[in-house]
Amino acid sequence: MEPSSFTTLTTETDAVDDRRSYEYWENGNELADDQLGDDEFADDLDADLELVVLDLAGTVIVDDGLVERAVERALQAAGIGETPDDWEDAIDYVRLTAGLPKISVFRDLADDEDQAQHANAAFESAYSELATEEGVSAVPGAEQLILRLRAAGVKVAMTTSLSRATQDVLLDQLGWHGLADLTLSAAEAGRGRPYPDLPLTALLRTGTSSVEGMVVVGDTASDIASGIAAGAGLVVGVLSGADDEDTLLDAGADAVIPSIADLAELLGFDVDEADLDDADSDEADLDDADLDDDERDDSDLDDEDLDDATPANDER
Repeated sequence: MEPSSFTTLTTETDAVDDRRSYEYWENGNELADDQLGDDEFADDLDADLELVVLDLAGTVIVDDGLVERAVERALQAAGIGETPDDWEDAIDYVRLTAGLPKISVFRDLADDEDQAQHANAAFESAYSELATEEGVSAVPGAEQLILRLRAAGVKVAMTTSLSRATQDVLLDQLGWHGLADLTLSAAEAGRGRPYPDLPLTALLRTGTSSVEGMVVVGDTASDIASGIAAGAGLVVGVLSGADDEDTLLDAGADAVIPSIADLAELLGFDVDEADLDDADSDEADLDDADLDDDERDDSDLDDEDLDDATPANDER
């Protein structure tokens, strides 16, 4: 079953002063009361789901502290946080700004632009090395979700604040080149999160007709801010990465789900449909196998009968 339309809601949060409209999928998959908060239903507005924009690390790829370990190497290489107190403050700031382009974070921590650029280059190098040495893994269900969306005619874009070279390392590790319709780095879009450049560039490059038909998904407050700034029809937080539920909701997320694997149900896809298809396929395979066995048995039996009959005829 494919989702067909949105129902418009209106929300007001501490993180967003003005009231804004957003949509979520019909077909009975309404958000839970604790996710909706004080939202009120407004006039209906139809929009087809055309594009899902997914953050990479922490949303569809398991992070396992990889980003922070790479940042630590970068800070050491650039000489940032040389005293214990400065080091602790730097790490706290890195955690607070999860999801932002690391060059922006290093600029806030460094003494000058040269030091910030040194740290950023060291970060990209360290992240690529760690990903190659330790390997990376997909969030369970992520690949299946992307394939399912594309099979339903929905475009999928994977975006990141990492450089193109580092992004390609991750895609190489997972064999994900070509999995999505589009992959984007912040540099390719213009500005990184919390600016709207990544989702809006994805919208333009995929030929999506309306921001209302776009869903943005991420694991950090900056992902949420980027989706809101882009005017996405639905902005969803996931709990598989850096930020917790309260942080994501405070940032303005329309919904927060445990994992990207739960997005299909939120978007109105029948969660039992894929299982049913698999079961039907298995049953068909079993029936075909049984039929083949029966045909082989009948064939063997006919051959045996013919062999038995032949000598008798010769004797006569």
